[in-house]
Amino acid sequence: MNRAEKINFVSAQEAVKLIESGDHVYLQGSTSTPELLEQALADRGHELHNVTIITGFGVCRGRSPLCRPEFKDTFLVNSFFVNNGFREWIAEGYGSMTPRFLGEVPQLIRDGSWRVDVVLLQCSMPNEEGLVSFGVSGDVACSAVESADRLIAQINPNMPFSYGDPTVHISKIDACVKCDTPLVEVPTSTPTEAEIKIGEYIAERIPDGATLQIGVGGIPNAVIRALSNHKHLGLHTEAMTDGVVPLLEKGIIDNSLKKVLPGKSVASLALGSKALYKYMDGNPDIIFKDVAWTNNPYVIGQNPKVMSINSCLEIDLTGQICADSIGTKIFSGVGGQHDFVYGSSLSEGGRSFLAMLSKTAKGKSKIKPVLTEGAGVVTTRFQTNYVVTENGGVNLRGKTLAERAKLLISIAAPEFREELEKAAAERFGYAFTRLY
Repeated sequence: MNRAEKINFVSAQEAVKLIESGDHVYLQGSTSTPELLEQALADRGHELHNVTIITGFGVCRGRSPLCRPEFKDTFLVNSFFVNNGFREWIAEGYGSMTPRFLGEVPQLIRDGSWRVDVVLLQCSMPNEEGLVSFGVSGDVACSAVESADRLIAQINPNMPFSYGDPTVHISKIDACVKCDTPLVEVPTSTPTEAEIKIGEYIAERIPDGATLQIGVGGIPNAVIRALSNHKHLGLHTEAMTDGVVPLLEKGIIDNSLKKVLPGKSVASLALGSKALYKYMDGNPDIIFKDVAWTNNPYVIGQNPKVMSINSCLEIDLTGQICADSIGTKIFSGVGGQHDFVYGSSLSEGGRSFLAMLSKTAKGKSKIKPVLTEGAGVVTTRFQTNYVVTENGGVNLRGKTLAERAKLLISIAAPEFREELEKAAAERFGYAFTRLY
């Protein structure tokens, strides 16, 4: 008898009958939203009321079926990181967003600030000990599972089994649903010529023996591609992506010089392709942890030469970084940017890099005299270290406001530099003009 035959499966429709009006339901994220359960819950939309849906970082196949106007009083969406499944719903004013550093979200659950009654999960097949893994999504799911009184799970052979925190014994799950749907895949984007320049600039400043935190997207992928000649790198990151797999296979990332879990690659969630999920599955050298631990700046800072590499949307002339909104419209969330920027500052030899193209797709400068009205400050000017565009990089550490303005103007798109200089001269006066 195989392990699947030992599980008492029920239908998704039967499983979600465990959810009652007034419940607070955590919906798993990353690339593992339990879609069968989500749809089954939506099908009960006319029977329920005041069900709070707690959601966060994730990549969904499309808009959530919970986001329908007739359900505006049924499913009350609270998102701590606005993902594509709920972005339009929140922008339309039906759902809302709670600002919180990702590493501190589990605290809201554990201290009772947020009630979690039910968790909707997607898990691996059980191992010989009866443990199932929700491997690509340790992040906040760990604290939610720990705190909820009802667990409902899709059991999916496509889910990799990861070692570390994101496991639960099959006996603790109140309802199991059979599922064989592939996980959402996040293709590795091919860096543009401009992104390659950014990647090369950053890679040149990453020393051998560094511990990496690498974000998601074209620029981080460009950095990874430029690390092929490095040695003895370590990985302690929030999100594991396809790009790190070649570095692991070639031994460029060997984790030999890390102080925290040496010899192991550490992450809290995964975003990638089937190849990444297959590489992760049952790999004892990869440890997935609760995001409260991976993103704890004091844990991060124990590793040597932490290199934090993240993207941003815009920056002002004093070094304030916006990475979560476009004006007043919330686009995503803080994620782990702040956690790793701060953690790198506590690390011996640590550095943080915030990178972006110098212009938007519509040709507007991303380096601005002041941030767009309503834009959120994710990384404060007190924390900003390296800022990099395709025109170069500058280190703002220890620089005055006037010096920062001059440095940032030097990496802006050339056609905007004159107007930025005028704005800086008006704002900072002689302290700025004497620098020329």
